[in-house]
Amino acid sequence: MDKLKVGIKGEAKTTVTKDNTALAYGSGSVAVLATPAMIGLMEKAALASIEPCLEKGQSTVGIMVKITHTAATPVGMTATASSELIEIDKRKLVFKIEARDEREVIGEGTHERFIIDVNKFLAKVAAK
Repeated sequence: MDKLKVGIKGEAKTTVTKDNTALAYGSGSVAVLATPAMIGLMEKAALASIEPCLEKGQSTVGIMVKITHTAATPVGMTATASSELIEIDKRKLVFKIEARDEREVIGEGTHERFIIDVNKFLAKVAAK
């Protein structure tokens, strides 16, 4: 965890297809990038940025997303999410996140992830 530093940045991209539209997710009735798909892309950017910094046996889980989705992205267009680690509070990581399509910002906000020991986490889940 010593490798984690405020300022680490990440990025993730996707092309909007029928599979990641609001229609496919059931979150809307229009064939544009679904809000849940945009959030997933934002989380992917954050995870990608810090995963190489984690110790063996560690991972992170998302614990909070606070975003706005301000513009629609049509099928065929590329959406890119970016993240920046802005705070480290023990095992809680806070990111500034943004998503853009080829023309404009489509969403922004903050995202929190929590560092976990994978084996302990999975044991706790299995005990449910």
